[in-house]
Amino acid sequence: MAQGSYSDIVIDHFENPRNTGEIPAADGEAEVGNPTCGDVTKIFLKIEDGRIVDVKFKTFGCAAAIASASMTTELIKGKTLDDALKVTNELVAKELGGLPAAKLHCSVMAEEALQAAIEDYKKKSGAK
Repeated sequence: MAQGSYSDIVIDHFENPRNTGEIPAADGEAEVGNPTCGDVTKIFLKIEDGRIVDVKFKTFGCAAAIASASMTTELIKGKTLDDALKVTNELVAKELGGLPAAKLHCSVMAEEALQAAIEDYKKKSGAK
């Protein structure tokens, strides 16, 4: 692994995060924080016909938190809501080339933010 305990993929997603920013009037959005380390991730979803057509995120946190949110957005873009809900923190960590054990909570935070944003969409739209 490059630079200490982070993979090259983590470093790349940290230095060049994908899908950063906000979606005005997002169809679903949620913010999840980790009180232990102070990291916060907010995910914004644009949904059409049950499919995620756009996704953005904002993360205040360490390299692993930013990389995890970035990878999560890459994995769900274009997917149906059901398929997006199958994206787990384990998959995110694997796609990032692994995360140090002390940083696995960062991928959990990204997964929880995604799930909460989809729940927000379902509440707003009345979807089941």
